Amino acid sequence: MSSAPYNVDRLLLLLLVSRTGSLSAAADELALSTSAVSQQMSKLEREVGLPLVVRHPKGMRLTDAGVRLSAYALRIDNALAAARNDMAAFATLERGEVRIATFPTFAASVMPKVLLHFHDLHPEVEVTVRSYRLDRIEEALERRGGDHATLWDYPWAPIGAEIPVQTTLLKEPTMLLLPAGHPLARRRIVDLEEVAGDRWITRSSHPVASVLERICREAGFDPHVVFEANDYQELLGMVSAGLGVAIAPRLAVRSHGPEVKVVAIRGNPAPRRILLAKLAERVQSPATLALVRSFRTVSGSKEWSR
Repeated sequence: MSSAPYNVDRLLLLLLVSRTGSLSAAADELALSTSAVSQQMSKLEREVGLPLVVRHPKGMRLTDAGVRLSAYALRIDNALAAARNDMAAFATLERGEVRIATFPTFAASVMPKVLLHFHDLHPEVEVTVRSYRLDRIEEALERRGGDHATLWDYPWAPIGAEIPVQTTLLKEPTMLLLPAGHPLARRRIVDLEEVAGDRWITRSSHPVASVLERICREAGFDPHVVFEANDYQELLGMVSAGLGVAIAPRLAVRSHGPEVKVVAIRGNPAPRRILLAKLAERVQSPATLALVRSFRTVSGSKEWSR
């Protein structure tokens, strides 16, 4: 018996012959000649190594082997029908899964709105979100740990070409954080030089520390850093206590108490670009394309442009 796999189309043809009761009836249903159907049955018999159809003057009948093989063909036909139904469900967003890698400040602000928007439209599609620091997000994309990722960069350090950017979601300003009792706290916009003599709070081993050093030097001074926080909550706590001033991306400080005043820096010296990216070779499913639309819709709303 041949070890080669059986031809699926011929197995389904055998099933049709079994259902219709004759080669000619199967040929009529497929708009083929009876001779063509007979040739395909002969090829299947050679593949199997056994006779499957017994031909006689009044028609034909399946051999015992043919009956048994047609039962397997029925399972294949059912499996293919289930596969077609499943694929249609994925295509119509009645099923699916999307994995997103993101970073904490986006996960705490924009991402919940994106997920709510998407789930309202496509409740059967599951979205898995993992929040990382920036270097871990890039690793997640490279090892295929996510279908898409939200990333950020600054004009002087753009995202590398190895991670193709799909769209720019937001352009986010860096804000100045002042204690409520600070002399400049009532201002809407401040020149960075005006706080050159203040004590500064920043984050330890975090890109925002590099941003602070860069923009202060461009303004003509070196910041006197008195505290390095582990996260933005610590940073806000120190500012609210009046221990110093700080900078932070706007999304990082959307939730702050009345003891902290968030004001703009004249000239917007450190705009942060938030991007949606994917690997270039990744083929996007209907679910991922729909989620991209939700990202664009939510991030383009007035809530995030203020």
